[in-house]
Amino acid sequence: MSDFFKNPLSSSSMGKHYAAARKQALMEQVRSELAQANAQQLMNNMNERCFKACVTRPGDSLSSSEQTCLTRCLDRFMETFNIVSKTYVARIARERSESESTPIS
Repeated sequence: MSDFFKNPLSSSSMGKHYAAARKQALMEQVRSELAQANAQQLMNNMNERCFKACVTRPGDSLSSSEQTCLTRCLDRFMETFNIVSKTYVARIARERSESESTPIS
């Protein structure tokens, strides 16, 4: 009768599986929130830098030269970000494959 009141998930492999699944879901949520925060930070940096570089006298509207400058600045910023990101990802992948292929002594 005492077995009836025990939590069937607490000592079973099913409980461990459930805990692992919850941990994985939480980690995925944190990764997603970090990615969103990083994207927001990128946008803020991009807007701030390009605005400072291109808008000399803020007003009700942008001049055509300011619009052109902003377009070029934002394009250049994104190109640079993409190059840096690809290089970083390639480096991480290379380091990971090197560490996996290096025997531990």
